Amino acid sequence: MTRLEPEAILPQDASAALLVGRLWDPETQGPRPVLFHEGMLLDLFDHANTVSALLNHDDLHGVLEGARQEGARSWNLESVLNGERGQDEPHLLSPVDLQAVKACGVTFVDSMIERVIEERCAGDLTLAEQMRAQVLESIGGSLAGVRPGSEEAARVKEVLVRAGFWSQYLEVGIGPDPEVFTKAPVLSTVGCGEDIGIPSFSSWNNPEPELVLVVDREGRVRGCTLGNDVNLRDVEGRSALLLGMAKDNNGSAALGPFIRLFNDSYTLDDARQETIRLTVRGTGGYTLTGTNSVQRLSRPFEELVGAAFGPHHQYPDGFALFTGTLFAPNEDRHAPGMGFTHETGDIVQISSSRLGTLTNTVKPTEKLDPWTFGIGSLLEYLLKMDNPATRPQPAHHG
Repeated sequence: MTRLEPEAILPQDASAALLVGRLWDPETQGPRPVLFHEGMLLDLFDHANTVSALLNHDDLHGVLEGARQEGARSWNLESVLNGERGQDEPHLLSPVDLQAVKACGVTFVDSMIERVIEERCAGDLTLAEQMRAQVLESIGGSLAGVRPGSEEAARVKEVLVRAGFWSQYLEVGIGPDPEVFTKAPVLSTVGCGEDIGIPSFSSWNNPEPELVLVVDREGRVRGCTLGNDVNLRDVEGRSALLLGMAKDNNGSAALGPFIRLFNDSYTLDDARQETIRLTVRGTGGYTLTGTNSVQRLSRPFEELVGAAFGPHHQYPDGFALFTGTLFAPNEDRHAPGMGFTHETGDIVQISSSRLGTLTNTVKPTEKLDPWTFGIGSLLEYLLKMDNPATRPQPAHHG
């Protein structure tokens, strides 16, 4: 297990930040919404028994202030981070629970080019570099500044199609409508310190460092967090119809460490300016670094949220929305021309000075602990907590 310290995962301005998340409570054998406050994680369960319910509260900030004043149960963050990750020890979970987990794809023109390349290579990474050069040559080297859905975008699409590079990714990358898909089932995402998985059927894959918007049932963006949309490039490259196989596997969606709620210290406009950094550390001193510049998104947040939520689709428990990534690693890890792919034991860190650091370790998906705590388990837990005899009393845990 990778040792984590509070200062390594928290935002630089943690004292001003409103940070909420989830913690596994061994005493009650279930998940508790928590608020970070002065080095402690305060139990919010008596105010809102899920993070979804908390974020749907009209007086969200009042609820959090009440929790600070009432002497709720609490856990020391440092102890939580460095305890064992088991049912009998407190540990961080993904900060979302009942929210649907959605994702937007091809939201950067640069990443659209990589999706076209994957498709043209039919998942064969050995052809990627040659195909990349051909595509970039056909468009004059760059698509920077092209606005999806514009007349200019339509002309670029026409040029690519005429050059033989037709792709369904062109439609969502520079067409009028963004790609929105379901990334992961409810309660399946993993949190900071947990393992992420690469299935045995993939040999070309990568992390995708992303800003994730957390939206309530009314379509209001209440805050954001960091996410890793683990992607199997070879699988999606074979066919876009294999998107579910490429995107939705155990341990394929990581979120955290906390949701930063919007307040005077951090707003939606601050989130628009985020720079998200990626570091992958592997065996033998291998290091990969990258950056996702959110300000280069080709579509504004409002357009992405509006594509997911509106008269055509509601989310009674809210939703988390991966906003896409600019980062697509193409540097060679092993043989020339073979590009990047994960190896077992890679430590993946996705970080931002204002959102903290999400850290996960790569393992084979088939060797991860099975996902067993689903919606039924959560309902059973909430019913148990309705019984005063099983409700814990306020206490501090070191």
